[in-house]
Amino acid sequence: MNSESIDVVHEFPDKDKIYLNNASVSLMPNSSIKAMSDFLVKYNSLGPDSLESEVFVKEKLIQTRKAISKLIRCQPDEVILTQSTTDGINIVANGLSTSTSSNIVIRGMGHEHHANYYPWLRLAKNITIRSLKIDQIGFFDLKELPKVIDKNTKLVSLSHALYNTGAVLPVEEVGDYVEKNNIPYFLDTAQTVGCIGDYDFKKTKCDFMSFNGSKWLCGPMGTGIFYCKRSSSDLLEPLTIGGESAMVYDETKLAFKDLPEKFQTGFRNYVGIVGLEASVNYLLHYGLENIHKKIMKFANLLREELSKVSGISLYGPESEEKRNSIVSFTIDGFEPLKIVEKLERQKIVLAEREIQEKKIVRASPHFFNSEEEILKVVDEIKKL
Repeated sequence: MNSESIDVVHEFPDKDKIYLNNASVSLMPNSSIKAMSDFLVKYNSLGPDSLESEVFVKEKLIQTRKAISKLIRCQPDEVILTQSTTDGINIVANGLSTSTSSNIVIRGMGHEHHANYYPWLRLAKNITIRSLKIDQIGFFDLKELPKVIDKNTKLVSLSHALYNTGAVLPVEEVGDYVEKNNIPYFLDTAQTVGCIGDYDFKKTKCDFMSFNGSKWLCGPMGTGIFYCKRSSSDLLEPLTIGGESAMVYDETKLAFKDLPEKFQTGFRNYVGIVGLEASVNYLLHYGLENIHKKIMKFANLLREELSKVSGISLYGPESEEKRNSIVSFTIDGFEPLKIVEKLERQKIVLAEREIQEKKIVRASPHFFNSEEEILKVVDEIKKL
């Protein structure tokens, strides 16, 4: 697909702001917003609780799962529709069978995103949490992995890419090791799905994966995906239960339905799901490799120009192969939050984040940004 044939400029809002906070929440294409509006109008006209609308909604859910399965290369029934990355993490953290002798392996403790840290930390009341030691960027030595894993290890949980430094972790190598040792494997892929290119997530060999729709996928808030490998479904007890996810036989015995219904009960955010499907298809049409090349070009330009400015410190891997498009930095003599506030008054949107206790400024360009915007951001930073 020739990305230049896709009208990016007119698909996204006419911006009077330079938006570089896509690692948090991205802009949505106008076509996705229209798809949501069209869905609501038709859903309402059919009668929200009619037989006709039931068929209409079911088809939308099928289409969305097909789009997601194409994106991450899995089977459609392995796609569970949630509201956030956090939802998927909690499905695993609260559904895994453990005992007082069990342990779970994570990375970096407070260096990790709260959503992929707190749910595991909560389990420390009853099991042991083991953490891989990390360097300043967030990488760990693969040689340390066998030292923290034993016969009582119930799960290894990692982020695919880090929200603070942009470092892409060696998840495939970890996957090879844990598979050989028959240990379940969870990945937080919120900072890779949609921005890492045409990547085959099967190569990670993970059992479970969670990401949301409103970051790099340019979908609406309140949409998320939990991937559950079909053969690993029995490892988890569902967080919630209802008529959509289970059935009763002999009046007293309960049985869970198959994937994806097993982990889904109650009504879904149907309008959000429709918007997510539209955004995913838009990105697939544009080309995931085209998106990756473009955003890395912007990230590299931003890093290069910032490195020329006196007093600026950059964080994260220097090598392009070891990071996503997140660019984190500090400026001597300026509090990161003050930088973010001052730039937003100049209609430039960045974010304050943290690397453990250290506050940083985080920029995260997407494919609808431009070189001119990147250079303008640098110019405004120089004026601070």
